Amino acid sequence: MDRTTVDWHGYMPAVTTPFGEDGGLDLTAWAAQLEWMVEQRLHGVVLAGTTGEWFSMTEKERADLCTVAVESVAGRITVIAGCNAYTAEEAICHARAAERAGCDGILLTPPPYVVPNADEIVVFYREVSSAIGLPICVYNWPRGTNVDMPTELLVRLAEVDGVVAIKNSTGNFAAWIDGLYALKDQVRYFGFPMNEVGITLLRDVGGDGTMGAGAVLGSDHADFFRHVASGDLEAARRCGARDRVLMERWFTQDLGPRFANAQGILKTALRMRGVPAGHVRRPLLPLTPEQVDRVAATMDELGLLPG
Repeated sequence: MDRTTVDWHGYMPAVTTPFGEDGGLDLTAWAAQLEWMVEQRLHGVVLAGTTGEWFSMTEKERADLCTVAVESVAGRITVIAGCNAYTAEEAICHARAAERAGCDGILLTPPPYVVPNADEIVVFYREVSSAIGLPICVYNWPRGTNVDMPTELLVRLAEVDGVVAIKNSTGNFAAWIDGLYALKDQVRYFGFPMNEVGITLLRDVGGDGTMGAGAVLGSDHADFFRHVASGDLEAARRCGARDRVLMERWFTQDLGPRFANAQGILKTALRMRGVPAGHVRRPLLPLTPEQVDRVAATMDELGLLPG
């Protein structure tokens, strides 16, 4: 497998998982949320990632997310299942559930908390790849794993059979650029900023898109990439400017939240748009009234609150 095995591109958000105020998984809201993503013309969805609170879900709940997602939107947008786990055996279990459900691929970080070395990371991905038939997107997520995989390690991982893409969420933009040049012809490469730098790189160097968080802006996220591809750069700049407002108001350079928790911020914003994003599950806490006001101020600035 390589980048030509899949057509993954554009804006594919890591989507939130709707829980009720009692913490229960709401699969009806989940299907409705995914339908909104389709209506907004997003290119795909990534489920059960960090934004999707994989860390607080059971094995069955993660499998159910895959099943309902495929039943709801398969064939209309790409469905990628987050399979993060502490061991290869656990990741394989989640990946096989995604495969049975009919997902298009999986997203996988190195084991979080463990801080494995480069050789251990390569073996981890090889073990998962050898046990499943789905294509893999390697996820470099230093904030969540305490490992920032350098370009030389990403190059080794790109050679693992089954790896077709890399989502590089390093906070080191120079390293991100190095990875783009080294890997763009071998695997799909995600993480492009939606600004003038991103436009220039997409047009002059190549690349594939962004696996962003939550899709609060809906079609604006995906249209940035459509406009760049069509050559309508002014329209792309307008979409990108709106994305930068969210990123600057709510997130730090390493993609951590500026206040509260990222999942709660995104769910609050989506609910303000009428999307049934639900609530966070413990250990995460709901936003305080003051934090809700901060989200509302940004949404109002962007013209996204109901009239």
